[in-house]
Amino acid sequence: MDRLQSLKVFVAVAEAESFAAGARAVGLSAPSATRGINDLEAALGARLFTRTTRRVRLTDGGLAYLEEVREILAQLQAADDSVAGAARMPVGRLRLTCPQEFGRIHISPILTDFLDRFPDVKAEVLMVDRIVNLVEEGYDIAVRIGHLPPSSLMASKVGEVRRVVCAAPDYIKARGRPDAPADLASHRLIATSGTGATSVWRFGRDSETTVQIDPQLTITSVAASIEVARQGWGLCRALSYQVAADLNAGRLKLVLEDHEPNPLPIHLVHHEGRRAAAKIRSFIDFAAGRLRKNSVLQQ
Repeated sequence: MDRLQSLKVFVAVAEAESFAAGARAVGLSAPSATRGINDLEAALGARLFTRTTRRVRLTDGGLAYLEEVREILAQLQAADDSVAGAARMPVGRLRLTCPQEFGRIHISPILTDFLDRFPDVKAEVLMVDRIVNLVEEGYDIAVRIGHLPPSSLMASKVGEVRRVVCAAPDYIKARGRPDAPADLASHRLIATSGTGATSVWRFGRDSETTVQIDPQLTITSVAASIEVARQGWGLCRALSYQVAADLNAGRLKLVLEDHEPNPLPIHLVHHEGRRAAAKIRSFIDFAAGRLRKNSVLQQ
């Protein structure tokens, strides 16, 4: 097995945490992949994986090597794309990650249209409400909602959303409308865990007002929290894009609008800069154009 193939096998095994699954990803048998990794470790004079009967894990040296190898393979792919003219026709596997509800509402329809336009691209999407490390977890693009910390990632702003509190008209009719954040203490609250602290809600332009809440109901699903509020059970907090359809249809009403925090930016981020493969550049251009035209995401 040549060195380039060995590097591809190494990345595949690292991502799958399995020799068998990694081998399948690159079209090899498990014994061939194992021999390739053994030869690579022998050439490097270092162990890249620790093996158990159930799992394969990267060593500390293997984790650092993985970042370097991914960058090398990405640059090689970009060079191949440039020579082959793939800048005009993107090809290959595109891996992206985004928050669950944003992915369901906004990314899925954009991505399927993109795949229709570029049938030589295959896509894999991880929809999860956590920050995914693009380099360590092997993703090309991420949608990030919120202010970005300093990093080497390239970022394109595509919109912004607000953090809002809402309730069904029936709830407001029965229980009244809170006029100030402190009034939440007398209301039935629905909190969503996994999207930040559930015991503190922040209000005001610089989030300077904090309210300790004691929710009667806490749910791990944003969609479920909104559905409970839609049925008139209580007040829920969500991002404006998550409840836009309900607000437009009158199923939910905003409360405490005058106390909302500053909007949160939405970015598409990637880590390969101007050397990004054509599939990455093309998707960012395609998605950014669509998202920037979406009035729900332009607050």
